[in-house]
Amino acid sequence: MTAGQWHAVGAARVTKIQDTVLAVLTPEQLLPEWDSSRAVQCYPQYNEVLDITQTKVPLSIHAWLIEDRGRKILVDTGVGNDKPRPAAPHFDHLHTGWLNNLRQAGIQPEEIDFVLLTHLHVDHVGWNTRKENDRWVPTFPNARYLFSKEEYQFFKDPANNNGRNQTSFITREDSIDPIVACGLADQIDVSGEEVLEGVSFHSTPGHTAHHASIVLRSGAEHLLFTGDVMHHPVQVSQPGWNAVFDANPQLAMASRQWALEYAARHDATVFTSHFPLTSVGRVEKDHETYRWSFL
Repeated sequence: MTAGQWHAVGAARVTKIQDTVLAVLTPEQLLPEWDSSRAVQCYPQYNEVLDITQTKVPLSIHAWLIEDRGRKILVDTGVGNDKPRPAAPHFDHLHTGWLNNLRQAGIQPEEIDFVLLTHLHVDHVGWNTRKENDRWVPTFPNARYLFSKEEYQFFKDPANNNGRNQTSFITREDSIDPIVACGLADQIDVSGEEVLEGVSFHSTPGHTAHHASIVLRSGAEHLLFTGDVMHHPVQVSQPGWNAVFDANPQLAMASRQWALEYAARHDATVFTSHFPLTSVGRVEKDHETYRWSFL
């Protein structure tokens, strides 16, 4: 799914705006509980979501552009360009075509009305800002940026600046703080209540302490933007398999279970943050087992 390819759900139109693809981890490195025989049994197509060498998992990094009710909304913003990431070399000083991909989808940065952030990790907030005369300035100067107040405070508290969170503190400084300083940030309580018409943030902690998944309701249709509740389609059938990136495995499992149940109960169209191919699909429930299918 590239710029120009989109999904219509209810009255909403959603386009994947690709930033980059990271294919450096084997399945066992991404999901420490990985068992190949169980993976084949519960997700027979798993070879389709490996890279060309059939040894690494390609993790797509992208934003979702929503056009709905006259609004232009981004869910997450990828890695960004020129960002110093000394502890995350795969993201260090990248130069991707993301901004051009957005324009190819027919949208100028100045047209974005809202930016919704599932969490404040390096690969989800980078295009919030761009470098201009050695300063980080908002990429979307006319947008309101909505994100969890508690997540922001977590990544401001020096007590949390450890090895796991080192890159997130640097990311906050160049990709979140300038937004706050410009008065464009709406720091919200993640309560499941509407923060915009049809839009709600739902608490799904575990990957980060205050991670949120986002729901858009368009008519009778539900769109679920999962953030990093899942990193691989096999986790739909094996929700007990955590990603190596999950800070709190027990909470991550509970949040994954919530997201899968929500998706199945509401027949939601699910927009993931890192699945390959289209990154979009549906979750079906058969007794107590969930199944993933790409759209």
